[in-house]
Amino acid sequence: MAQDCIFCRIAGGDLESDILYRDEHCFVIRDIEPKAGVHMLVIPNKHFTYLQGLTSEHDSMLGSMFRAAWIMVEREGISESGYRLTVNQGDDAGQQLPHLHLHILGGNSMGSMV
Repeated sequence: MAQDCIFCRIAGGDLESDILYRDEHCFVIRDIEPKAGVHMLVIPNKHFTYLQGLTSEHDSMLGSMFRAAWIMVEREGISESGYRLTVNQGDDAGQQLPHLHLHILGGNSMGSMV
């Protein structure tokens, strides 16, 4: 756990947050600066920063993150209308916190990004 990482502090219980979902590998919270009607973050419990550090040892973590995303889009009622899953990596992509996290965005029309 990185002591100065806000996500690690939430995961460790040192910082209070409304955790919507948790399993052995990840947890889900709402983004405090939502960019869509529904904007949640799926965050690994253990500190991990960049995808280039992935190994087969991280397969369970990634699988759990995507399973958590599916559970949450179902709970939020956006599985049929559509949603976007986004991972920002590095400054040019807009990564604001150096801890891997998956954005779940939905609840309104977002249009095409490409």
